[in-house]
Order: sequence, then structure tokens, then C-alpha cells
Amino acid sequence: MEIEGNFKTISFDGESLFLLDQRKLPNEEVYVKCEDEFEVADAIRSMIVRGAPAIGVTAAYGMALSAKRTSGMGLNNQLDSLNKAGKILGETRPTAVNLYWAIHKTFEFIENMNSPEEIMKSLLDFAISLHIEDIEICRKIGDLGSTLLPKDAHVLTHCNAGALATAGYGTAGGVIRSGFRDKRVKDVYVDETRPFLQGARLTAWELNKDGIPVVLISDNMAGYCMKLGKINVIVVGADRIAANGDVANKIGTYSLSILAKKHNIPFFVAAPTSTIDMNTKSGEDIPIEERSEEEIKTFAGKKITPDEVNVFNPAFDVTPFELVDALITEKGIVRLSSGEKVHSLK
Repeated sequence: MEIEGNFKTISFDGESLFLLDQRKLPNEEVYVKCEDEFEVADAIRSMIVRGAPAIGVTAAYGMALSAKRTSGMGLNNQLDSLNKAGKILGETRPTAVNLYWAIHKTFEFIENMNSPEEIMKSLLDFAISLHIEDIEICRKIGDLGSTLLPKDAHVLTHCNAGALATAGYGTAGGVIRSGFRDKRVKDVYVDETRPFLQGARLTAWELNKDGIPVVLISDNMAGYCMKLGKINVIVVGADRIAANGDVANKIGTYSLSILAKKHNIPFFVAAPTSTIDMNTKSGEDIPIEERSEEEIKTFAGKKITPDEVNVFNPAFDVTPFELVDALITEKGIVRLSSGEKVHSLK
């Protein structure tokens, strides 16, 4: 399967799944091999792979590998294993709705099938088609988003919503890539994105690979850079979007939306429609993952805090829809702050 770009976030050779280990970037480009749903679940949980669209595609492969592993055990055993696989995979990252979307789709897909071999083949085909479709969706998001950028865009982005967070092109990163191709993006300011440093480790690495000018800043410099006029547009991704348009994204996104409002800077969210959860009424209903205190208490494997200090480490926050100037999807643009609704997307 040909994936455009200088690296492959996710690849499948017909037998095994290979994931670029994002924990080791930018120092090493190492691929982790997954042969069953348990290894896939561990890869998602431990953030070998991350980003809502990439997690969704990876989960689909996890379900397919489960069907492959149990194809010779009889229909009932296979279905029982698939149900368990869906539960195991679904518990790995509770905020990313693409995960549940992909798992639900796999069960929908095999609903009327009664042959283990047919189920295995169908789920493998489905995972591969989802992989290819994600790249096409991200290209559409990127091309639509490019039209919203100012002519000389000095973009700020947070965390990583590029090719590493998807199957190969990126959501917010796709907008930047398309904007740079269209000669609209001059440079990109990248928040470090503490405490896991996805911006410093991943986004800066990705943009360098693409030859896009990068300026790395720490998270607490963003407001000052806006005041100085160094930033004139903000583009971020999303892990879940509620029915009312509230957006859950990497912790720190909410703060950026408030700063953007203060400085009259457009604030855009780029995400596929699979990230919209119409069953979640508002951001208040979105489950927020809390991660290990060690991510804050250590740096590069070394302790940086007193042992007894208490830690609060939510991985995400929620930006109210009224602070989002536009939601960019593959099906169109929704101007949330102007009163447009996500259910207008067809």
C-alpha cells in the first residue's frame, strides 16, 4: 500500500501490523510489529501510536488481527474473541471517539456473516480500506482548510495532528501541508505540548521532514507571540467533537482558544466527521483521560519533582464551540462561533 510522505505511521504487510514508535521520535525511527489484538491494544495504550484518526485505523487492524488469529477456532469462538477484542481495544484511550467508531463499524460490517474465513477476509479488507480512506479524507480537510488561511500565514499548532496522528497526511497538519503547497503558509509555530512533548518531538520532526519552516516554542510563550504579531492563525486537531460543537483536544487547546479570542486571531479545528460524536451532547459529557503522574514527575527518564507531590494530569481539555471560528471536515466547513451547527454536515 503506497502512503505518500517521507514515512509511514501505519503499515500492513498482509500478515502483521507495523507502527512507527512515536515514543522514540525524533531520535530513532523504529517500527513495532503487532500480530494480535493484545499487542495492538498495548501499542495504543502506551502511545506507540496516537492521534484519534490513527487510533481508529489501528483499532480496525486490531479487530482484523483478532479475526485472523481465531479463524480456525469455529464461528462462536471467533465471535467471542472479537467481542473481547472490542472491549480490550475500547478501553485503551477513552477520549478518542474514532476508536469506538472503528470498533462499532467492524461489528456492523460482519453482522450477517457466518463463516470465520469470510469474517477474517472482510475485516482485513475493511481495515485496509479505512486506512486508504483516512488519507483521502485528510487530503480533503487539508485542501479545504488551506482556503481559510491568510495569504501570509504564520500558523500556531498544538500537539500533533499531522501524518503521525493519522494514516498519512494529517488533519491540522494536512491544512498546514496543503497551505504550504499553495504558498499560503510562511512558517509554523509549534507548542512543545507538555508534558509528553508531542509538538517538540513529533510535529517539529514532521514539518522538518516536509521542508516547512518551524519555530518551536514552549506552551507558555503562545500568548506573548500572539501579542508580538508573530502568529496570525491557529489550527489544531480534535480527539472528540460533541454534538453541540464543543471540542476535546490535547490539554492546552482551551487556553489557546481564549488567547486567540483576546488577540482577534482565527481559531480553526480540523478533524474528520468520524471524530464528531452525535451521541455526546456537549463537552461536559466527554470522558477526559487522566494519564500517569510519571509523565509530569519525570523528564527523559529522570525524576524532576519531590516524591510526595500530588499530580493532576488530564490528557485533554474541552474548548467551547463559541470559541471555534471554523471546524474543517472532509464534508465541509462549519463556522461554529457564527452559530452554524455540526449536524448541517451531510
